[in-house]
Amino acid sequence: MQNQNGTMMQYFHWYYPNNGRLWNQVKDEAKSLSEKGLTALWLPPAYKGQAGIWDVGYGVYDMYDLGEFEQKGTIRTKYGYKDQYLEAVNKCHENGIQVYADVVLNHRGGADDCEWIEALKVDWNNRNREVEDYRWIRAYTNFFFPGRNNKYSSYTWNGICFDGVDYDADRSEVACFKLKGRGSNWEWEVSNEHGNYDYLMFADLDLKNPGVVEETKRWVEWYLDFTKVDGFRLDAIKHIRYSFFRDWLDHARWYTSKNVFTVGEYWTYDVEALHGYIQKTAGKMSLFDAPLHNNFHQASKSGGYYDMRRILDNTLMKDQPTHAVTLVENHDTQPLQALESPVDWWFKPLAYAVILLREQGYPCVFYPDYYGASYRDKGKDGNEYDINLVPVKHLDKLLYARKEFAYGYQHDYLDHWDVIGWTRQGIPERPGSGLAVLMSDGSAGNKWMYIGTEHAGKKFRDYLGNVYQQVEINEDGWGNFLCNGGSVSVWINGTHV
Repeated sequence: MQNQNGTMMQYFHWYYPNNGRLWNQVKDEAKSLSEKGLTALWLPPAYKGQAGIWDVGYGVYDMYDLGEFEQKGTIRTKYGYKDQYLEAVNKCHENGIQVYADVVLNHRGGADDCEWIEALKVDWNNRNREVEDYRWIRAYTNFFFPGRNNKYSSYTWNGICFDGVDYDADRSEVACFKLKGRGSNWEWEVSNEHGNYDYLMFADLDLKNPGVVEETKRWVEWYLDFTKVDGFRLDAIKHIRYSFFRDWLDHARWYTSKNVFTVGEYWTYDVEALHGYIQKTAGKMSLFDAPLHNNFHQASKSGGYYDMRRILDNTLMKDQPTHAVTLVENHDTQPLQALESPVDWWFKPLAYAVILLREQGYPCVFYPDYYGASYRDKGKDGNEYDINLVPVKHLDKLLYARKEFAYGYQHDYLDHWDVIGWTRQGIPERPGSGLAVLMSDGSAGNKWMYIGTEHAGKKFRDYLGNVYQQVEINEDGWGNFLCNGGSVSVWINGTHV
């Protein structure tokens, strides 16, 4: 039988409670998630962050502390303890689920001490424009991890390991400071936003420094050996020079003699920038299809006036599907977050049908879309809001349809302003496979679509239950499929409904 379609889930969100229970939840849910069609989980950063149990994981402090040492006021991380994390990974493997670890190599936060360093202030909006000459500042750049006491690694960090900071403790000044040191310049081969987007936050790693590069390689060897994870989600890659990742991933794959699947977060809606990054990194990693997410967001906000023929335009899913990790939302786009661009609830079943039931792309399901989420936070206007996200309707069925039916040659019918669809013919290795998808962001509609003569005479039903009529496939392999307005229908052989 052909291998099952791959489907990953981002198994957390920004506002997941800091109760230390996530790793145990992964362990408890692994069997069920596998049965539902999940083949991989992207888990949040497992190491200690500068804000202790309050840190989502992106304010990375000590990458060797997976919830084992008393540091930053806690032993556990937001998600649990080291042993719980290792047990969760092992339980996933027992149930045929791969684990991708979230890795932040751009910066460090929560230094153990500060030191005097020469630095110059630059413009936040143009990091190439110097607004002040070099002066001495007190920068938080000393990391010696006293709670770990050299276990796993004796490497410590100081000013020569970084090229930028955002705080001068001497003057209590928040600004973008470029540190004087090796090369006295930002990294090259990064995004040209803000002139040069090497600097993002906290103390920015200087990956021009050979010692820093070697330490990142030692760490990845340790992490792969210690945790047995199967791959990585790389954070903030637009701020790190392209050639670093070509070398770093080659090293990880050489060390393990495995492919080590990797997806990078290069968040831009400019698909040409994503094509450029894939080329410059020699295709060594996949990228999140941010432009596709933006198409979903725009379509959901257009009140039925989005041209659905364009839903895949300027996306990796269409242009470079083998390097596209497709998604509807993530922790940055959810309401009240930095890249807030939510997809409205009514359109989410349509969007998930696109990423789960088409041949192209590697889909990623978002935790709140499956489990729901409730939280409170401030918006960009300074006011506080209560957010209640409900599970996406039919998501379980869409996952199961991907697992069981979404195989075989694909025929596209993306040819109408509102009503679009496609079919999958199925494969002999999976009896009963094959399906037809029809959706509309406007009024109800129908479309004749070819699904193959092997289905002639069979009666198809809407697996989602949105349309109750049957569709009989004629002797030439065609059927007149239907969908309701603002809805999606997934048609499969009626014997399986």
